[in-house]
Amino acid sequence: MATVNQYSMQNPLTQYPQPQFPKQPQTAPGTVHDLQPKADHGETSYKGLGRLVGRKALITGADSGIGRAAAIAFAREGADIALNYLPSEEADAREVIELIEAAGRKAVPIPGDITSEEFCQQMVEQAANALGGLDILANVAGKQTAQKDIADLTTEQFEQTFRTNVTAMFWICKAALPLMPAGATIINTASIQAYQPSETLLDYAPTKSAIVAFTKALSKQVISKGIRVNAVAPGPFWTPLQPSGGQPQDKIPAFGSETPFGRPGQPAECAPIYVLLASQESSYITGEVFGVTGGNTLP
Repeated sequence: MATVNQYSMQNPLTQYPQPQFPKQPQTAPGTVHDLQPKADHGETSYKGLGRLVGRKALITGADSGIGRAAAIAFAREGADIALNYLPSEEADAREVIELIEAAGRKAVPIPGDITSEEFCQQMVEQAANALGGLDILANVAGKQTAQKDIADLTTEQFEQTFRTNVTAMFWICKAALPLMPAGATIINTASIQAYQPSETLLDYAPTKSAIVAFTKALSKQVISKGIRVNAVAPGPFWTPLQPSGGQPQDKIPAFGSETPFGRPGQPAECAPIYVLLASQESSYITGEVFGVTGGNTLP
């Protein structure tokens, strides 16, 4: 993908590639390097302005997609980053680590599976110890596997999707909150699927509804401690999650065309919302869900 200047005025409809895209099956969890066209995570485009200088962030799913874009943006805004990802995603994660370090910030890799409660607790503790504290938590990692018929949706898949998307978020927040000072922020990742569920995502969509409710409830519980909790709800974004099972392969060529923009979002277009919610600029915002949906508006 050619470098896109996110800061110059331009037509958002044509700012990034539009369908049709080639079919491109990947084995889960996928890699950014097999995406056609390549995704933009802000590697060459994101410019920091010092919004997060001295902050200490833990990001799950930081190797690819929206988590990768958030990690790059946070680092260029001045934050040190602890990155979580699956061990099989090490190659993609190493690139993110190099970008964080190139921005002059500390990168702490913490590979592991967040479907383990013990690992989630260890991850949070390791992040806080290595960074000298923890004041930003971005829960981005998620599991999405399309099934066209409920008859093909196994109990194992249903429970694993909830365990990855909802239960792990609960474990991580529970472990992180005692370590977070007043002024800290938690950013969860919901989805337009919480409001406009697709028929092929019978397990995934309700996890995103749960994340919305969890975010709103937790925000009320912890604001007395000076901690804010918000969520981002992306629409169709061009990430390895989609061709590695998140969508049926016959949906990939036209992926994103159902939006008013006529294209999927690029991860770099989502990162600024995470930066806003992580920064003091959003000091009067908590319990909110921010849609980044290409015009398919949330209620």
